[in-house]
Amino acid sequence: MKILSYVLAALLALSCGSTKIVQTTNVSPETKKTTKPTETFTDAERIGEMMNYLASNDLKGREAGGDGIEMAATYIENYFKSYGLKPYFETYRDTLSNFKKPAYNIVGVVGGNDPDLKDEFILIGAHYDHIGAIKPENGDYIANGANDNASGTTSVLEMARYFGTQKTNKRTLIFALFSAEEKGLLGSKHLAKKLKEQDLNLYTMLNFEMTGVPMRDKDYLMYVTGYEMSNLAEISNDYAGEKLVGFLPTAKEFNLYQRSDNYPFHEEFGVPSHTFCTFDFTNFAYYHKVGDEVSLMDFDHMAALVNKTIPVIEGIANAPSQEIKLK
Repeated sequence: MKILSYVLAALLALSCGSTKIVQTTNVSPETKKTTKPTETFTDAERIGEMMNYLASNDLKGREAGGDGIEMAATYIENYFKSYGLKPYFETYRDTLSNFKKPAYNIVGVVGGNDPDLKDEFILIGAHYDHIGAIKPENGDYIANGANDNASGTTSVLEMARYFGTQKTNKRTLIFALFSAEEKGLLGSKHLAKKLKEQDLNLYTMLNFEMTGVPMRDKDYLMYVTGYEMSNLAEISNDYAGEKLVGFLPTAKEFNLYQRSDNYPFHEEFGVPSHTFCTFDFTNFAYYHKVGDEVSLMDFDHMAALVNKTIPVIEGIANAPSQEIKLK
């Protein structure tokens, strides 16, 4: 995540926890909308396998244009192919035009199954790059980027697996893993401009960033940046049947809305574009440090986040009208 340097002073100690998945049917008190039972599509073991690869030393911190991120790109491509996602362009690779070294967004698509709604697009994304090798600490110089952002990448990949295999979406879903976010949101800027030039009918952009550890003392699982800019949180909670998404004042204070890959889509398309996150400035002390290791991630929490978010995306993708509105 691209956060101003003065934000680092707000980072405190790491908090580890676990979110259990309970199979119950929930009713939102505001709308009385009955939702599907929360299902265990993914689990901690599967999340852990993916995280251990993406945040391994072999990938050398996944710096855009480096050798390590090439391994991550191939991993994502193979994943998309094996679960039925089609390349959005001629191949899964979208070569960045705004970065000197070879760098690629990886973009797949699951076509909508409704003859009318399939022409409306929802983009679900996360950046898969990190900052590579940095100043050594205790002999360790690889910034593995487990929380930032192997966690968001893994979350999006599991959502892609669900929709790629189940094909339950009426609207078309684009899954994009961005490169060069750490260089200034370059991957998402490139793709947003390219899709705008193609006159894509984009409904909303949902981004996932730093979802590897649970928040402390909150009555919601995650927050969205730009909370007050649309009704996304309300819509999400209706479909989740619980208070899944909340407002984090610190996110507004440090203007996180403009510091992740949602923002270029807001600028280009003017549609609801938000980032889901569980980094709350008190629960993780290793932002852009070599200590951002997979051993500190909470896989139960990550699995719960994915399992609870899938019905939200499914609801948004299948609603008769576009429910998410800018305020």
